[in-house]
Amino acid sequence: MAEAIRFARPGGPDVMRWESIEVGRPGRGQVRVRHGAVGLNFADTYFRTGLYPAELPAGLGVEGAGIVEEVGPGVRSVEPGDRVTYTGSPLGAYSTERIMPAEHLIRLPSAIGFETAAAMTMRGLTASYLLRRITPLAAGDTVLLHAAAGGVGLIVTQWAKLLGLRVIGTVSSEAKAEVARRHGCDHVLLPSRDDVVARVRELTDGRGVPVVYDGVGRATFATSLGCVARRGLVVCFGTASGPVPPIDAAELARRGSVFVTRPALADYIADRAERDELAGELFGHVTAGRITIDIGLRYRLADAAHAHRDLEAGRSVGSSVLTVGEVNP
Repeated sequence: MAEAIRFARPGGPDVMRWESIEVGRPGRGQVRVRHGAVGLNFADTYFRTGLYPAELPAGLGVEGAGIVEEVGPGVRSVEPGDRVTYTGSPLGAYSTERIMPAEHLIRLPSAIGFETAAAMTMRGLTASYLLRRITPLAAGDTVLLHAAAGGVGLIVTQWAKLLGLRVIGTVSSEAKAEVARRHGCDHVLLPSRDDVVARVRELTDGRGVPVVYDGVGRATFATSLGCVARRGLVVCFGTASGPVPPIDAAELARRGSVFVTRPALADYIADRAERDELAGELFGHVTAGRITIDIGLRYRLADAAHAHRDLEAGRSVGSSVLTVGEVNP
């Protein structure tokens, strides 16, 4: 029997239960994956609380890495023994084993361990599409990045420096500021201490930044609008503090004909060729050491409720993972 974290009603971390489950055999187009590590993402809390819909009872988690144990009929893309990683639906990554659609799996280079893969697949692919697909950027451009010491933020910062960009980051504490600087952030601001809009304008000679990357949402959106340059772009890619409030189109004109977009990772990895291209570039940077993946906290899979409490309290720096146990590479 496999084991998994499941929940039967929306609520706090206390609704999560450690249960034995019957995985079964993979059907057509499916595979059975034995996990080595599982990714911990803020979006997991949204499914648990009911902010994101889920058909209950349900598992949790959309990111994991491990070994293919068995393939169902019609599967040609992977075979038993392959090392793989994935991100995306269906829910159920918080498990020792699971059935997955084969089309969602990404082959994992031998140089990248399962914990690293679980910590970077969703975050790294997010960083990849943010910097390589959303809007053209040129060396010397300055960008504003909220939550610069988070899992996505640390990857975006390192990748941005590879592209020759100047990064202004915001963080919530001095400790996180030091982490952001260590990963290449040029200027680090604390909203609790700094007037972020005034400092960004000062650092850009009054112009503002051409692009703001905002994964925080409600708490930072007004600041993002205040920091973006005329005809610039605010990229709202996350809602850690809650959803962005309704947007007044006239306000965008008053701010300087600025643009706002709310992209989703799923739309940038829906095409397998594009997904593999983004993943290939990401894996190349990581295996070459140009981008490092910081795992701030590790939890046993059975302790996922504790992990959620830490995540919601803002205690995490970088990426956190749920460890599953010994899996042969």
